[in-house]
Amino acid sequence: MTPEKLQMFENRLLKNYKHRIKQAKRQNISCWRLYDHDLPEYPICVEIYEDYIYIAEYNRRHALTDEEHAIWLADTKTIIAAITGIAIDHMYLRVRKRMDHKEEQYEKDEAVPESKIITVQENGLQFLVNLTDYLDSGLFLDHRLTRQMVQAEAKDTEFLNLFSYTSSFSVYAAAAGAKTVTSVDLSKTYLSWSEENFALNQLKNIVAYQFVHADVKQYLKTLPSNKYDLVVMDPPTFSNSKRMKSVLDIQLDHVELINDVLRAMKTGGILYFSTNYSKFILETDKIHSTQIKDITKATTPFDFEGRLKRWCYKIIKQ
Repeated sequence: MTPEKLQMFENRLLKNYKHRIKQAKRQNISCWRLYDHDLPEYPICVEIYEDYIYIAEYNRRHALTDEEHAIWLADTKTIIAAITGIAIDHMYLRVRKRMDHKEEQYEKDEAVPESKIITVQENGLQFLVNLTDYLDSGLFLDHRLTRQMVQAEAKDTEFLNLFSYTSSFSVYAAAAGAKTVTSVDLSKTYLSWSEENFALNQLKNIVAYQFVHADVKQYLKTLPSNKYDLVVMDPPTFSNSKRMKSVLDIQLDHVELINDVLRAMKTGGILYFSTNYSKFILETDKIHSTQIKDITKATTPFDFEGRLKRWCYKIIKQ
């Protein structure tokens, strides 16, 4: 990489850091995104998790030899360390490739020699973050504001979290005083992680807090009508896990999923529905509600402005 390109990266990173660190401190946020492929020569995402940095390198074709790539990466880390003040030995790198439909979205990388798991805080709550084993850390930073919305509405509700992953939404709901919190996911690993997040926050109630191992598409068919006040559903774009009875394609399946959720909700109940599928089109005419609001912009945090690649909707049962 030429000195000019290195300087361009340093300038952009410094600009981002100066702007975002002020907002992070103002909002008392310690986990935030610093950089996301702003320059084509630097196809990486850089996230700060308190005293650590997670770097995801997008798998792109380049003309660098292995030796040249190693030098480029070392120079990149040096610049990041100089600007953030976080040491290189507190940086963890993963290569983010395009997922094949045959692969598990959150499959563990068995090649990782030693896991690095830390505890971070967000709005007074604690979460386990894994910086080494998976493509994602366990805490989706882009939903920071959505979690606050759920927190504001969760008191005394029957709350349901579908495709719950590590259940950060559930932690927010439980801490806000939800009567019951049900988290549903197909992965036992992530349900166990969810329970650890609850334990970290001293949220212990085996009756009120349930962790359900299930295929969400099938699970929704078993739910009674008019049960839940507040629901979050954030499905993967595509899944054909052998543990599922059928393939999940969010564009094809979202209408059925949303209508099944609405059936299980009380009148006036709120559904937050989100998807990372960038080409997603919500088929509003087929959904059994006319109270559908696109809240993508309202749920976009300062560190994702202009670079957010997901949609979010607030749907109310009439």
